[in-house]
Amino acid sequence: MPDIYEQIGQQIRELRTTLRGRGLSQEDLAQAVKTTANTISRWETATYKPSISDLERLAQFFGVPITTFFPHSVPKSRINALLVAANDLDEDDLDEVTLFALFRRAHRRRKKTR
Repeated sequence: MPDIYEQIGQQIRELRTTLRGRGLSQEDLAQAVKTTANTISRWETATYKPSISDLERLAQFFGVPITTFFPHSVPKSRINALLVAANDLDEDDLDEVTLFALFRRAHRRRKKTR
């Protein structure tokens, strides 16, 4: 099963390649959301992790809710709660929240395997 960033990347690629029935190049999307084509490529391959503000710009451009980028197995209410909580955090704070969440998930999994 792909991780969340792989799923987000797949969704970005899907929206980009099917836009208006003919698709959009990575260069054109990059220009529209004020980043580089290399960054778009790396989001799509999950080499880079888009931030919440990146996802907001993509959602606005594609005219979809930001929750479109998240796996359907995650309840939308939980995603919305996280987005609201993270809305005004700067990049360093978002990185810390992400690291804490990863730590908690690893801790919970470790407890299950004991």
